[in-house]
Amino acid sequence: QVQVVESGGGLVQPGGSLRLSCAASGTILSISAMGWYRQAPGKQRELVATISGEGNTNYADSVKGRFTISRDNAKNTVYLEMNSLKPEDTAIYSCGFTITTWARGVRDYWGQGIQVTVSS
Repeated sequence: QVQVVESGGGLVQPGGSLRLSCAASGTILSISAMGWYRQAPGKQRELVATISGEGNTNYADSVKGRFTISRDNAKNTVYLEMNSLKPEDTAIYSCGFTITTWARGVRDYWGQGIQVTVSS
């Protein structure tokens, strides 16, 4: 069984920074893609950033130059460094992994989501 747990959210003032972490645990053979998504109140979920197994990254236009995604394969963890935060970044942030296990093959696993609020 695989578990995915996020941490690092909270309240921050505009212009501030936060670092989100998301770790997968369990009987994992490998993890390919990792990513962060967010959903603001009344809006659809949107992709924030992804990172491939080779380290290639992709960002939403709204966060380019402000957010950085990275991964630590030894820890099965993905990070999202968020700088110059704006009120419109307020949302529930979720992480996702594409994980291979013996029991279920390749499938996507998601965290429960973590609140990020940008407000003065």
